[in-house]
Amino acid sequence: MEIVTPLQKNNTVTQPKWLTLFRVALGLIILWKGVVFFKDSVAVETMLKGGGLQILGNNSQTIAFIITYLNLLGGFFITVGLFTRWMCLLQIPIIIGAIFFVNSKIGMSFSNTELLLSVIVLVLLVVFTLKGSGVLSADEYFRSYTKAGLEPGHTEKLFK
Repeated sequence: MEIVTPLQKNNTVTQPKWLTLFRVALGLIILWKGVVFFKDSVAVETMLKGGGLQILGNNSQTIAFIITYLNLLGGFFITVGLFTRWMCLLQIPIIIGAIFFVNSKIGMSFSNTELLLSVIVLVLLVVFTLKGSGVLSADEYFRSYTKAGLEPGHTEKLFK
């Protein structure tokens, strides 16, 4: 008797469909932060300058631009489930920076809701970096769409 792991079965790691709600919520939170940063880019620059890293002093405007657009793009991609692992991997350093450099100035107590939200987002980013986007995602749609043209029998499920 051969044991088939979920990774061998579909070349993807299976996960429960309810986890999709957390992925969509994570993407929307990151997208929302990107919109907030886009509306007030001066505040992002001020946070970067006041974060304690002297290296960023001259480049704070460029780094604020990069963080803003990575949040916008990453939040959208995570929400729809496209390149989820890569987008989560790109977001992890941003969130770690937010936790240690921005929230450390405010206070590292869990009564700080911004810190609590950042920690929850960090945990979810790590989960979806490891687990992937799941069954209900653009990644899975494109994966099954390409299989439809390469393997017999897959075309039927696209036209049902």
